[in-house]
Parts: sequence; structure tokens; C-alpha cells
Amino acid sequence: MENILILGAGGHAKVIVDIVEQEGKYNLVGIIDQNLAEKEPLLSYPLLGKEEDLPKLIKEHAIKGIIIAIGDNFIRSKAANRLNESYSGLSFPTTIHPKTAIAKDVKISEGTVIMAGVSVNPGSTLGNFCILNTNSILDHDSSLGDFSSLAPGVTVGGDCNIGNYSAIGIGATLLHGIKIGEHSVIGAASLVSKEIPPNTIAYGLPAKEIRTRKKGEKYL
Repeated sequence: MENILILGAGGHAKVIVDIVEQEGKYNLVGIIDQNLAEKEPLLSYPLLGKEEDLPKLIKEHAIKGIIIAIGDNFIRSKAANRLNESYSGLSFPTTIHPKTAIAKDVKISEGTVIMAGVSVNPGSTLGNFCILNTNSILDHDSSLGDFSSLAPGVTVGGDCNIGNYSAIGIGATLLHGIKIGEHSVIGAASLVSKEIPPNTIAYGLPAKEIRTRKKGEKYL
């Protein structure tokens, strides 16, 4: 069983700790976070240091991989890029809660986290470092781009395409065949019935384009 660390010590990290424990594939040694002074041990796992402490931690604990527990898609991508550039030997495990329904032909890329109650149907593709939150649904032949995310209770119809870095808010629904451009955010409980262009904030029943969104703009 490989030794791993989790990067991040917030609420999202708590959910990932639970998945790691339930899955039973990795030995979680501890947590690293940039704001150690503000944090306490996470669900009994020690806070071992910051990113700059990784060389020492990798050597002392024979660390083989890191799960990035950062909910914001753009910030998660920056962390992944830093780690990839600095630590080429580290892996980024995919973590899947055992109580999910994932079709056997679904393609899942590195660093993706899939939480309890998620359904992913045949022909679908999950990019790098995606988040599929609790009870979200991705129907047949749909795709999530790299660093994209589905919040709890999201329903995505068949043949949908969600672009890189885009976030679908809690309880939103995408009808069949919808495309969401890169770096876009769909508000909670929205009903998306038409294509949403890149760099857009949209919400409502039905969802309407509200304004342009800057890359990396905070949304959580």
C-alpha cells in the first residue's frame, strides 16, 4: 500500500480523507497546507508541513503520491502544475468512493476525485483533476474537461460537454447535448437548456448569461 499525502486542510479535504479510508487503497500519512497556523489536525491526521516541506516529507515517509484537496478549479490547477514541475516522480491518485455507480468503459484521468452516490454512465470521459461531488450524475457519452467540477446533486444529461476549469453549482441540471465553455460557472439550482460560452457566469430557470468571467476569478 503506497504512502500518500493530501494537500489542503479544509472541508473538501475532510470528504477526501473519508474516501481514502473507505477505498482502502492508500496509506494516508498526513496533510500539508499553506496555512498551518490556522489549522488543527484533520480527522486525526497530522498536519506535517507546507508545500516547501515536501522534499523532506517525501524522503522521511517514502511518499509516492499526493491528492490535491482544493475545491476551486483554477487554484487546484495551479497547485497541480507546481507539483508536476517540482516533483516528477510523484503520482496523483484517482480516488473513488466505493458507493458509486461508474460504467466499466468510463475513462478517468489522474487526480480526479469521485464522491459517494455519484453515477457516471457509459461512454463518458473524466479529465485530469476533476471533482464529482456527492450524488452528482453524468449521463452517457458526456465529458468533463480538465480541472472541472460538479457540485453535490448536479445532473448532467447525455452527450454534454463541460469545458476545462468550469464549475457546475449545487443542484443544477444540464439538459441533453449541452456544451459549457471553458472557465464558466453555472449557478446553483439552474436549468441549462442552451450552450453557455467560455468565460461566462450563468444562472436561473432557465439559465441565462449574466456576465463575463475572468479566468481564475473566485467563485467558491
